[in-house]
This record gives sequence, C-alpha cells and structure tokens, in this order.
Amino acid sequence: MTEEKRRSIGVGLIGFGTIGAGVVKVLTSNATVIEQRLGFPLRMVAIADLDTETDRHVDLSGIRFDSDAEGLIASPDVDIVIELVGGYDVARRFILSAIAAGKPVVTANKALLALHGKEIFSAAGEAGVDVAFEAAVGGGIPILRSLREGLSANHIESVLGILNGTTNYVLTEMERTQEDFEVVLKRAQELGYAEADPTFDVDGIDAAHKLALLTSMAFGAELSFEQIPTEGIRRLMPIDFELAREFGYRIKLLGVAKCHREEGAGERIETRVHPTMVPLGSMLANVDAAMNAIEVRGDAVGPTLYYGAGAGEMPTASAVVADLIEIARELQRGGAGPVAPLSYLAHHLVVKPLVAQDELNGRFYLRITAADEPGVLAKVTGALGAEGVGIASVVQKSGAGEAARIPIIILTHRANEASLSAALAQVDQLSDVAEPTLVVRIEEGD
Repeated sequence: MTEEKRRSIGVGLIGFGTIGAGVVKVLTSNATVIEQRLGFPLRMVAIADLDTETDRHVDLSGIRFDSDAEGLIASPDVDIVIELVGGYDVARRFILSAIAAGKPVVTANKALLALHGKEIFSAAGEAGVDVAFEAAVGGGIPILRSLREGLSANHIESVLGILNGTTNYVLTEMERTQEDFEVVLKRAQELGYAEADPTFDVDGIDAAHKLALLTSMAFGAELSFEQIPTEGIRRLMPIDFELAREFGYRIKLLGVAKCHREEGAGERIETRVHPTMVPLGSMLANVDAAMNAIEVRGDAVGPTLYYGAGAGEMPTASAVVADLIEIARELQRGGAGPVAPLSYLAHHLVVKPLVAQDELNGRFYLRITAADEPGVLAKVTGALGAEGVGIASVVQKSGAGEAARIPIIILTHRANEASLSAALAQVDQLSDVAEPTLVVRIEEGD
C-alpha cells in the first residue's frame, strides 16, 4: 500500500450471494462506527460474481462489480480479499491466488478449510499474510477469536458444541410437536432452515467440518474431519424425545472434543459428532431452534459458554467484517506477519494420537425394535449382561397385536463402548429384533 492508500483499506469480495450482500450492508450501515474503531475507512471497492444481473438490494455506488475474480485479486485498490464462493476447487484457487499476490484473505468456508486447510495455511505462512475465518464456525459467535485470544493462557480441556442450526431446529421441533423426522425436515426446508439437499447438516458432516477446526485451535492437533466418528439424526423418533425428558435429558447433536493428558504418555485427542443426551439443567440443553452454543472448558478459566445465531445473512456477515477489521488494523500498523490462524504456531500444530471410540466409557440410551412376544426382553438383557453392560432402567411399550413391533428402551449404567458394541452385535442378530439398535450417548459433563 502507498502512503495515500494507508488513509483507507480497500476490500474485494468474491461471491455475492446472501452472505456477501450482508457484508456490503454491514460495511455500509456501520461505516461510521467501523471508522471510529479503526481510525480510517474500510471500503468495499470491488465485487466479483458470475451472476451480475440479480438485484441484491444493496447500494453498489462506487463499487466495481463484474465477473472477473482474478482481476479483482490483482487490483492495486484491493488490500484484502473476501472469499464467499463456497465449495472446494474454485474457492481454493481464488484463495491461493490471493495469497500468492500477497493479500490477506477472509473466508467463511469451513468445508474447504477442513479439507485443504493445511495447504492454505502453509501457503499463507510462507507469504506472510493472514487467513481469517471467524465466520466458518458458529456464524456470528466469536468462538475462534475467543480460543485464539481470550482463552490463550489456558490448557483447553474440552469443547462441546451445538454446531449446526438446522439440526438443532429439527430436534427442537421433533420434541415440541412429537412429529416424525421427515415431517419436521420438510417444514424446515419450506422455512429456509434446511437446504434442498440436507445431507451435510442432518448426517453431521457440517458439524464435523467445524469440529475439526475447533479441535485444531483448542489442542494444537492436526486433524482431518474424516477422522471424526460422525453420526446424524435421521434415525431419531418422537418416542426418543419423550423418554429422554422422562429420564431427565434433552437430545442435541453435539460435536465433542476432549484432550486426554496422560502422565508419561503425552496428549491424546477424543473427538466425535453424534446425537447426545444432555441433562435438563445444563446450559446446552436450553439452546433451542436454529441457535448454536459452544461450551469450552479451560484449566484456568473453567467452563465458558458462547451462544448465538450460527448462520444467517447478518450474523455471518458480522463475523466476516470483524475479521476484516482485525486484518485492516494490522495492515495499517504495518504488522510483522500473520497471527497463527489456528491459535498455535505452525510448528506446534502436530498430528496427535486419537482416542479410539471403543476405549470410551459412558452411559447409553438404547432403543431396540423387537417383536411383541414373550421372552424377547430376557434375551436382550441377557446379551447386555454377558458383556458386562449394566441396566439402569427399562421401558417396554405395549404392542398393537401379536405380530406388532415394539420399542424396548434401555438406559445403561456406565459401560465401555467396546463392550456395548459386542453386546449389540448379539442383540441385533436376534430373530425377534427388527432393525439395528439406536444408540444415543449421554454426556454428563464429567
């Protein structure tokens, strides 16, 4: 930047969809307060998108708008590049091109970072520029900044989060209405909470993308989202919510990451995404609708909770602009290089051994769909007992006739995952059992 340009910072936006429009709105409507905080203007100077015809209902006065993304990156007026294209290949190319041009990048693309983050962060480190991605996790919740800065004095012990607003909305509505999953999902799609193809959300993939980033930032662990055991919410039924409340719990799709520090053995990382029962009185149990919440426990600070809108035009735009402000401040100061994007310095971000799910211990909610015939319950409990899985409670619903299938609900005592898997392998092979057993893990916060 020339001295003249140091009187303001120019921003270029690639990808002018809903979030991009929100970014322009925030920069325009909050221009005065942003300048008061920075001491100089932050100006949107160029936008690139393949669709240059659709009216986004924002004021584009003084902003160059065309389809030339590479021209935007090369422009001397653009000091910071925002990537909001989404997806993998095209977004990756634009980000790497901006980095090669020596320009810092702001992105909300958690899927890309979960898959290609190592390449992108390495390139940024070599070029000496920032890559900021606060909007990639938790929408408008400043969770990444909190991990990188506010909690940086702590050994992080655990991160537990409701990381996907779509699934939280569906679970909340299933509990409230006692309607089946498909009915509630269709309504969520009609209201715009769920995509036409909801696979990434309801199968837990989106949450796993976000958890991979959170795990790296919390524990300095180099991790791919494919390594995270992931289960979605498709198999849940209204009866599960009814009985969860009777047992003193609510069901949430949680991303869970914990650091196991073992004397003489270093650190191992536990990470998983699945439907989880959380106690009714817990903070996470009271997060409803499309909201997100993330609980972080540090050794010095104890438990902290971050709550807010996890998606949407303006909350996500708020996080994007917050990254712009942070980078602009560093550019104006002539900063000596990028802040570690994943909280740890690059050479301290290492592959750490993972805790196998079979090693974990906990309590479990089981729903077994079986024939309504005498002796079935005895066979089920016998198989569990043979593997050392103790039973705390049993609920057996009445059938509608001799050939009816009924749900048998079992709440276990603490047991080992491997023992439970071995027991359920026997249960699910019983001729009286109609489908694989549903398992919902219970998170007691211990």
